[in-house]
Amino acid sequence: MTLLYVKAVHIVFVVTWFSGLFYLARLFVNVREVQDRPEPERGILTAQLLLMSKRLLFGITLPSALVTLLMGAWLLYLYPGVPGWLQVKIGLVALLYGYHYSLHRIYGQQRRGLYRYSGMQLRLWNEVPSVFLVAIVMLVVVKQNLSAVYGLLGLAGLVVALLVGIRVYKALRARP
Repeated sequence: MTLLYVKAVHIVFVVTWFSGLFYLARLFVNVREVQDRPEPERGILTAQLLLMSKRLLFGITLPSALVTLLMGAWLLYLYPGVPGWLQVKIGLVALLYGYHYSLHRIYGQQRRGLYRYSGMQLRLWNEVPSVFLVAIVMLVVVKQNLSAVYGLLGLAGLVVALLVGIRVYKALRARP
């Protein structure tokens, strides 16, 4: 019974963590793009967006990441052995924590008034968790029945679709 409760809590916090990651990167796009606006609009919007970013990062995203990690570790303890698919999932989750750390760095830079990335670069960075989400969910659900070749081809197709979508969006925004 404990296993089911731990798994349920793990899933809930994975969902809230991903929600935070998706929205936080989008806020960074907005912070960057308001830098092209005149004062006082730029200052007002920047302050508000950074406040929203701070609350999201430290009030939702980071706590969710920590609870996800604790529940994941507990699940590893409760499950005997670590099959190959789970090893790959753990590797992807480790990379996802690296992505999360990169958002912390971007937040710190923007808070200091450093804008090292364009709005388009941040839009691309905003799509990274989508790739992780699809890969991790496919691994968890399909497990050892997942073909490595088809899995990688599917992820490559997803990346191409995301890149095309971003380019189309950019072209539509450029229209007068």
